[in-house]
Amino acid sequence: MKKHIFRAMFYMAIGILLVSFALSIALLNEHDSAVSRAELRSELELIAEGVQLEGKPYLKNLNIDDTRITWVAGDGTVRYDSVKNASRMANHADREEIRRALQSANGYGESTRYSDTMMSRYLYCAKRLDDGSVIRVSRGTNTVLAMTITMIQPICIVLLAATVFAAILSNRLSRKIVEPINCLNLEDPLANEQYDELAPLLRRMDRQQHQLRRQESELNQRQEELDTIIDNMYEGLVLLGNHGNIVSINNAALRILGADPDCVGKNILAVNRNVDLQMSVSDALGGTESDKIVRIGGAVYQITASPVQPGHEVRGAALMLIDVTEKEKSEQVRREFSANVSHELRTPLHSISGYAELLKSGMVRGGDVQPFAAKIYQEAQRMIRLVEDIINLSHLDEGAGEMGWAEADLSEIVRQTVERLQETAAAKNVTISFDGEPARLDCIAHLMQEIVYNLCDNAIKYNKDGGTVHVTVRNKKEKVILNVKDTGIGIPEDQQGRVFERFYRVDKSRSKEVGGTGLGLSIVKHAALVHRAKIDLKSKPGSGTMIKIVFPKHIPIKNVAAS
Repeated sequence: MKKHIFRAMFYMAIGILLVSFALSIALLNEHDSAVSRAELRSELELIAEGVQLEGKPYLKNLNIDDTRITWVAGDGTVRYDSVKNASRMANHADREEIRRALQSANGYGESTRYSDTMMSRYLYCAKRLDDGSVIRVSRGTNTVLAMTITMIQPICIVLLAATVFAAILSNRLSRKIVEPINCLNLEDPLANEQYDELAPLLRRMDRQQHQLRRQESELNQRQEELDTIIDNMYEGLVLLGNHGNIVSINNAALRILGADPDCVGKNILAVNRNVDLQMSVSDALGGTESDKIVRIGGAVYQITASPVQPGHEVRGAALMLIDVTEKEKSEQVRREFSANVSHELRTPLHSISGYAELLKSGMVRGGDVQPFAAKIYQEAQRMIRLVEDIINLSHLDEGAGEMGWAEADLSEIVRQTVERLQETAAAKNVTISFDGEPARLDCIAHLMQEIVYNLCDNAIKYNKDGGTVHVTVRNKKEKVILNVKDTGIGIPEDQQGRVFERFYRVDKSRSKEVGGTGLGLSIVKHAALVHRAKIDLKSKPGSGTMIKIVFPKHIPIKNVAAS
């Protein structure tokens, strides 16, 4: 311990002495350079004025021993030099001081160049004249190395004396300091009683140790909480530096941008090159908030980019990426639904209005009144069915929590529905049959009736002449399976995924003939979702369609209400 303190104090004293010498020489050299530069610039001003007035004769009459004068044309050609033959000198257009004088607004330039041995330094000052030529003056001065060499003897004497003094002083001080310090108990600072002079320091160390331990614990806890929250966010969060480099990124953002966890430190544009994302980042780093809808990887995201601006300077940006794909789809469905409803209602209304107008004007013969009234009745019934289907869908969209849940037998519901449709099937020359076994489950009875009725009604309407519809119900351990199979026109494979959309029709002309609203299968889909059921459709054009729905027997009512 004593040796370390002695060495530290000794080396520190010698180091301070050497640094002092170095700074003194450097400051002295800088002062000498500043004085030489000021003198050289004054001489340049005087010489420039003389050349402006008299030209080359003025230069030839000058006699300045320690200053070199050079007159250079605007293209770099040397017109005059006080040391060398101007005609043999190379073009000076590339000299730094001359280039600055020609390019700067004030027409002045200067530079410093060293000799090959670094023992001397040359200062160059140049000024542009009114005719575009440049007057340059230069002078040699001593470098730091040269100045040090000239002072080496006094420096050595002072350094030797200082070394001896530092060694003696360091030895005495280290002996006094080392004993009490070696006995300090840093783990328990207040237990040290030997060194009273260190008591304030030891008390402060003790307080700081307790405070640091407490703060470290709090910081670790907060950091863990923050990391847990950010990493488990569904929304993507990216923090960027002022150059667009990623400072922090959570798991959701990594998934959305398709980035690797080691992308921290990279530029965000190297991670994902989406044009809208680039624009949002650019706006945020420019100090402007941005809110855009961006399509990334087949999904739609709302990107909110905000500048991180603690003062007047933008230090970075924060990006929030929110998945709005379902919202966009819902909005698209809403727009399509409104357009389809308007279209579906307009056609029967026009028909009713046309027939009513003919009846009102008296243009209908007595024998045609009844057919016209029948047409009006048919179109009104079509509107009633459409409105009822729309109301049913609206109720399903609002949820099933308030509907009457109870245990019912699906086989009985199917049997009653098949009996109701026997007359309709006979009118279409279609045979409908049912084969089932008792299968009780938790359900909303009238929604079950809607499911069965719409499936069977569609199977009849879109069947062939002489076709069949077969309905079965099977009771399994934890589920009930409803199967409706027909021999109808079938559904092309590329349209099977859309038949449950609202107002979607596979064969629009046939749908008009049979009076379909285009909402039947959509009601089936939503009612099945309420019952947590799964729908499976298999169909082939010309060979018929089979729709299987698997219902769970028991559904917690509170979960349905919450949905």
